[in-house]
Amino acid sequence: MKKLGVKIGLGFLCILLLVNIVASFYFYDLAIKRDVKEFLAGNQDLEVSAKAMDVFLKGDWRTWYRNQPFENWEIESADGLKLQGYFLEAKEPTDKTVVFAHGYLGDGQDMGLYAEHYHEQLGYNVLTVDLRGHEMSEGDYIGFGWHDRLDMVQWVDKLLEKRGPGTDIVMHGISMGAATVLMTSGEELPDNVKAIVADSAYTSVYDLFEYQMDRMYHLPDVPVLPTTSLVTKWKAGYSLTEASALDQVKKAEAPILFIHGNDDSFVPTTMSKELYKNAKSEAELVIYDGANHGESFVSHREDYEVKLEDFLKKHMD
Repeated sequence: MKKLGVKIGLGFLCILLLVNIVASFYFYDLAIKRDVKEFLAGNQDLEVSAKAMDVFLKGDWRTWYRNQPFENWEIESADGLKLQGYFLEAKEPTDKTVVFAHGYLGDGQDMGLYAEHYHEQLGYNVLTVDLRGHEMSEGDYIGFGWHDRLDMVQWVDKLLEKRGPGTDIVMHGISMGAATVLMTSGEELPDNVKAIVADSAYTSVYDLFEYQMDRMYHLPDVPVLPTTSLVTKWKAGYSLTEASALDQVKKAEAPILFIHGNDDSFVPTTMSKELYKNAKSEAELVIYDGANHGESFVSHREDYEVKLEDFLKKHMD
């Protein structure tokens, strides 16, 4: 009887292990594998105001972006991927350039809303890129900022090669792009990188997935996420825990402006607060009331522009 109980127990554990492995591969394919992603459709956490949606989908910035003479740039990543970037020279000669990083499932064009402001109002050169696994860049997985951080270092090198050693650079990212520029901040960067702007960033990929597992599926992180992390390490070359913006900002030298909406239910505002508290470099934190995920520039545009320009004047002039 005792042996039978042991066999039943072992059988049950084997079933749980199999279910865990299957679930881990499922979540890898769901979130990280480069593929059509339908799981975010209808997600209430990503709903924004009607005003913001109108600007995001129909704003004049889209026409502006299409009409600009962007140059196509290309780099080859350390692991052999061809990555695409798009450079726009300022109307008047300047040494100031903004490098943009877009959000999850986005592309370089999505940053046109911000690029228009930098180019038209601030007089900056603009470099926006398709992160690995997105749009015209190669890659069969989404890096959530981790491998992208090394790609961004290469884009900085490319910019200095093209524009010269006197180039002053600000890196500006939204959501996953914000985590990307923060992860980049902990690398050895040239002094040309004068400032970093991170709008709606997460602390780490594991923290983000843990939050979303609970919110979207009402599941605990253990045991599925640790196993998903192992699958990600095997298939994409990074673990969910090592992909940490929090660890990287602890090494940052460039000043950082953190921005977040306090109604953000997709990436909780507490993550930007934690990042701000742990930043090694000079840092500022701006929280906008009533703003959902990545919505602050539209919902509080006037103040956002003032805070951004004050930050840039302080560190880019």
